[in-house]
Amino acid sequence: MRSNLGMMKILHLKKRGCFLLKLLCLVVLVLIFCEFLVYYVVIFQCHWPEVKIEAHRSSKQSSASVLKAMFLSDTHMLGEIKGHWLDKLRREWQMERAFQTALSLLEPDIVFILGDVFDEGKWSFSEAWADDVRRFQKMFRHPVCTELMVVVGNHDIGFHYEMTTYKLKRFAKVFNFTSGKLITRKGVNFVMVNSVALEGDGCTVCSRAEAKLMKLSHKLNCSQQEQNHSKKRCSDVEQLPASEPILLQHYPLYRRNDAECAGEDSALPEEKNIPFKEKYDVLSREASQKLLWWFHPRLILSGHTHSACEVLHNGKIPEISVPSFSWRNRNNPSFIMGSITPTDFSLYKCFLPLESRVVTIYCIAGALLGVLILAHLQLLNPPFYFAQHLIRKHKAV
Repeated sequence: MRSNLGMMKILHLKKRGCFLLKLLCLVVLVLIFCEFLVYYVVIFQCHWPEVKIEAHRSSKQSSASVLKAMFLSDTHMLGEIKGHWLDKLRREWQMERAFQTALSLLEPDIVFILGDVFDEGKWSFSEAWADDVRRFQKMFRHPVCTELMVVVGNHDIGFHYEMTTYKLKRFAKVFNFTSGKLITRKGVNFVMVNSVALEGDGCTVCSRAEAKLMKLSHKLNCSQQEQNHSKKRCSDVEQLPASEPILLQHYPLYRRNDAECAGEDSALPEEKNIPFKEKYDVLSREASQKLLWWFHPRLILSGHTHSACEVLHNGKIPEISVPSFSWRNRNNPSFIMGSITPTDFSLYKCFLPLESRVVTIYCIAGALLGVLILAHLQLLNPPFYFAQHLIRKHKAV
């Protein structure tokens, strides 16, 4: 009798242990999918767009001559003042997994972040800044074969009235960027602009930024239209590929509002007709015209608004506003993939997993977990027995 009771107790414990193991496996599988595999499932569907290439090149040469560039914006890494630790942990894990997955699957040559890397760079002290930088370098680590370039945003150094030389220097120390920068990769010229400094009021930082951009403009113009410049004027200028530049900046060029913007990740309908404030939401008309006149870009990429938009300037120059890369700012973050040559480009938008979909998966898994637990505790048996009784009665009739 005692041995039978002992055996029954052992069997009961085994069943309970087996049930708990099944529950644990379910929880682990859901966590692995929602926090790891879902990024591969979604980003695997993205692809590099095709771009026109010179006819005389072989397929291998053509592939090597195309620059694969990724553009993302407004990561807004939370700091110690506004950021709750759980919110910070969640958002940074999401961005890290998305970025690392994109690097492993897409293997870009270069990645550009179009400003507002940090949320509190404009007012963080030295220790907080160092901690933010450390976390950024961990999240956005990249292999040697991929470059990472960062444009400055208003949350990194503050709006014009908050911007100081000290904040610019500490940003430059980490990201090697202050007023303006020209980089050339595979014959493609990129001009990185400190759009926060284009206030036009003659402040020290603003004057330096404009002087730097004018020098870059002169260098590009000498390379593109050498025959129209005197030898004396361009004699000491470094020769660059004769390719129209791509402008990269945080603030968009001037536009009245987002009324003309379309797409699932554009601004909300009730926000599209709200007028933009110059020098706050967008650059001023004057600063915008200066950039267009100085550089004659073939493409402009910007951030800041957290929503997508595509506009044409002067009827021919496209500007793409890149949405925020953070789930804290939108439910459907994304980044831009560009296949670029010295004479042409093609863009493709790659969306990240919808946060609402991930939450839905968790809710379904939680409900299933609850049902399994109730069934195991035999709390759902009476309703099941009642249903079975009704079915048998119906068959008997």
